[in-house]
Amino acid sequence: MKTIKRIAGMIAGSVALVLYMALASHAYAHAQLIKAEPAQRASIANAPTRVALWFDEEIEGDYASLAVVDDSGKPVTEAKPAIPSDDPKAVVLALPALAPGKYTVKYRVLSVDGHVVQDSYDFTVQGNAPEK
Repeated sequence: MKTIKRIAGMIAGSVALVLYMALASHAYAHAQLIKAEPAQRASIANAPTRVALWFDEEIEGDYASLAVVDDSGKPVTEAKPAIPSDDPKAVVLALPALAPGKYTVKYRVLSVDGHVVQDSYDFTVQGNAPEK
């Protein structure tokens, strides 16, 4: 009988610990990138006209930074990113015509819960260099 009570106590404690960890990780989570266009590590035939990132929670537009740099590290545009008025979980950067090559998207956003998220990823534009 003692063994059954001990096992039941261990199971109840394990369940409580799992529930606590699940709830705590959700409560302290911050914005996570859930979609990107162009996608991470994408190899695309046509150059994109913009970069768009979507997060799983609202971000503070005044503190969002988004840049695209070429393979030498030079920014491809001086344009500022925008938060679409109909989607406060997204940030968009308009791009000029891009030549074929490898590009890096660098972003830094502040989620409404106060956490800063920053990261980068690459994409490649395929094809021949544009004619001059």
